[in-house]
Amino acid sequence: MPRPSGRAADAMRSVTIETGFARHAEGSALIRAGGTEVLCTASVEERVPPFLRGKGSGWVTAEYGMLPRATHTRGGREAAKGKQSGRTQEIQRLIGRSLRAVTDLEALGEVSIVLDCDVLNADGGTRCASITGAWVALRLALGKLHRQRVIRTIPLIGQVAAVSCGLTKAGAVLDLDYDEDSAAAADTNFVLTKAGGIVEIQGTAEEKPFSEEQFLALLALAKAGTQTLFAAQDAAVAAAEG
Repeated sequence: MPRPSGRAADAMRSVTIETGFARHAEGSALIRAGGTEVLCTASVEERVPPFLRGKGSGWVTAEYGMLPRATHTRGGREAAKGKQSGRTQEIQRLIGRSLRAVTDLEALGEVSIVLDCDVLNADGGTRCASITGAWVALRLALGKLHRQRVIRTIPLIGQVAAVSCGLTKAGAVLDLDYDEDSAAAADTNFVLTKAGGIVEIQGTAEEKPFSEEQFLALLALAKAGTQTLFAAQDAAVAAAEG
């Protein structure tokens, strides 16, 4: 059975990353993955959380949010409700963990970098697009600090990107859009490094348990898909820094 989009099982949606979209941020990237668009910005703060003060270590954290009409129907602003949803908190913690996994916090020094990921349009895979775009924003912010001689080296120890995979009526498929995600028998998100490391895997069976063989098929798709994302990240950084 073909996918609703007509894509092959191992085909990604078109991915573009535009840098410099937020003029005032130390680093920014507008990532477009099919119909999903996320603006990622990196802001440098010359302070660290209380638990890190005086320890010579920096911090990387993230905040995530969706604009009210990023989805088919309007979602109320969480700020107006006075609290964040559990989903929002879970996603922003995932983004923060993913970026810290490839950052040498001691080499960063007592500096914090806040990554804001704002979903402009949602068509599945917003957390994955956020992680992928946030790495570019972080890399550009660190590059700026290095050029300004605030830091001696760019304190990245790796490159990270994320992609979704799932089990659908078309079988194991890569990079789910909303129509596939909402009907998938299993939905997984893979956060992987360019060197082949695994940062995090989120997987849920919606109808019945899936097998190890099916899981390995999803992992193989994710490894191939993230190679496309790493290439897009590299191209975006190269274009921004000349």
